[in-house]
Amino acid sequence: MVTKPASRDREELEGGPPLDESWWEAVLSEDEYENRQANARHSPVSVPKKAPLLRAYQEASPIEWDYAQELYEQDIALALKVVGYNRGGLLVSNERLQGFVPVSHLVEMPCNLTEDEQERRLATYLDRSLQLKVIECNQERGRVVFSERAALAKSGSRNLLLSQLSVGECVEGTVTNITDFGVFVDLGGIEGLIHVSEISWGRVRHPSDVVQVGDQVVVHVINVDQERSRVALSLKRLCPNPWETAELRYKPGQVVEAIITSIVPFGAFARLEEGLDGLIHVSEFGPVESGANPSKLLNEGQRVQVRILHVDAPKQRLGLSLVIEPGK
Repeated sequence: MVTKPASRDREELEGGPPLDESWWEAVLSEDEYENRQANARHSPVSVPKKAPLLRAYQEASPIEWDYAQELYEQDIALALKVVGYNRGGLLVSNERLQGFVPVSHLVEMPCNLTEDEQERRLATYLDRSLQLKVIECNQERGRVVFSERAALAKSGSRNLLLSQLSVGECVEGTVTNITDFGVFVDLGGIEGLIHVSEISWGRVRHPSDVVQVGDQVVVHVINVDQERSRVALSLKRLCPNPWETAELRYKPGQVVEAIITSIVPFGAFARLEEGLDGLIHVSEFGPVESGANPSKLLNEGQRVQVRILHVDAPKQRLGLSLVIEPGK
């Protein structure tokens, strides 16, 4: 039986404290859920010629909460009609229910669309009937959230899988969607989330730099919330944390080879080894013109020699200095 860490030291050893509700909000939306709901109720934006009708429908169609809870608990798929949309997803309903389908839970929604392209694609869903499953049912907050992706699995498969998953085990899944905040992975009946902070021990600019939709991945289970049907996953915990021994292997003044991984206005990030990235502040580039653009001095993928300035393993910070002139 897995128990929660009993102390702060234990939490840090395991990679951080238990995930809180604010973290899980990211599973449901790229934007704040309540803001999207408010936009849908009060603004005609992105609901062309349908907003007044939609508001009237919402006022006349209360949610049957017992029915919604039953669908959620039994993991049953049902058909609902798309009656509106906003930039965050679709508004759906039938004679007994109404709710929201986040963009990240739509099967035919590419993850690399611009906002305008996404809005045009969402508009094509109007009046369509979708097979959906309830993934969030919260009467206190007045919301029902649906998923088309979840409906691809057989009824009851979510509950079976949740009962079998254990914290600490490694399982295989398929990447189904990539967002700014993380990666969704289908585990065969439920989607888990690899939060961007759990992708690598090193710096990750965007999850799409590491995985692609359709990839088969092995992931580490770090949290299973059976009550809310949520699974938190990790890629980085499949490997030892290089920061745990960084202060033993790297000392101030030491000169090592590194690879430039990204250029930022204030300098560049360089990778000493997988999961161990440090910052070369622009002031550590050597003699360059005042106000020089770092992107003109270094290139991503370039191999450079750097001097270790300081190593702060607890905060996962590494200061570096360039020991050769940029561009050579």
